[in-house]
Amino acid sequence: MYKVRQIFITAGGNFRRWRRSPQIWLAFGLGFVASFLLSNKVVLFAEEHETLIQLFEPFIWTFGDANSILLISLCLLLLFSDMPNVDNEVPLQLIRTSRMRWMAGQILYLCSATLVFVLFVLVSTCILAGTASYPADLWSDTAAILGYSSIGEEIAVPAFVKVLEFTFPYKCTLHIFALMLGYSLVMSALIFYFNLYRLKLGMIAGTVFSGFGFFLTPEIVTKWFGLGEHSGNTANILFGWLSPLNHATYYMHSFGYDSLPKLWMSYIFFGACSVFVFLLAFIKVRSYTFNFTGTEK
Repeated sequence: MYKVRQIFITAGGNFRRWRRSPQIWLAFGLGFVASFLLSNKVVLFAEEHETLIQLFEPFIWTFGDANSILLISLCLLLLFSDMPNVDNEVPLQLIRTSRMRWMAGQILYLCSATLVFVLFVLVSTCILAGTASYPADLWSDTAAILGYSSIGEEIAVPAFVKVLEFTFPYKCTLHIFALMLGYSLVMSALIFYFNLYRLKLGMIAGTVFSGFGFFLTPEIVTKWFGLGEHSGNTANILFGWLSPLNHATYYMHSFGYDSLPKLWMSYIFFGACSVFVFLLAFIKVRSYTFNFTGTEK
């Protein structure tokens, strides 16, 4: 139990930095601004048509889209750009614990901070829904208008019919939240792992990871190569399996009548990738050279 307590104390030390870290406040501030700009279209549409929205619909229609997930996940570059944080408390921690337990504390912090950030985004969209929302687990008239007409496409709100027909808001929100969390966790793990080689290298790795997901979207590949309708469907399925960003996109999953990955497959994909990168980090920390803040002349 003492060893477990040391892991939690190490993770807690990173959270205590939040109060005096401008980049943490900036990351959450940008996350809120992005949530507002992305979800405001749904709220304004409901106000203009004098219809109500389900409490979680701004989150569902905003972050059920790959581009929105990509944009909000970039805030993680700010959140974890200086990980592992090697300040003046770390020498004392390493004297009283081992490198492996110190590393376990860092990973616990990464997972917890990622969860807090994604939860913050969810709560932000619920707050932005305001008084024009209701909590019942039923799709609103606003969702029906956006999903069953071309209005959703015109205002760039991805309300998909198959989402409306095969699930309900609470369950849909849970899946989108879990997919966002999985994608963000893999990205956080990559930032942390490459920062062990050289600080700021993680920023490059996170950017490359995001760019990889962006350029592996079926629409872009189909347009680049001038694929026909049949080939475009093949590209949609192929990159639905290969792209991490598509794995994080709710509607890019099989609902029983296509060959896209199922939701549980994406959860396994994100879980396996996160565990693999964290295992690499445990291996790397054995040879990691600590350069403590304030020790250089």
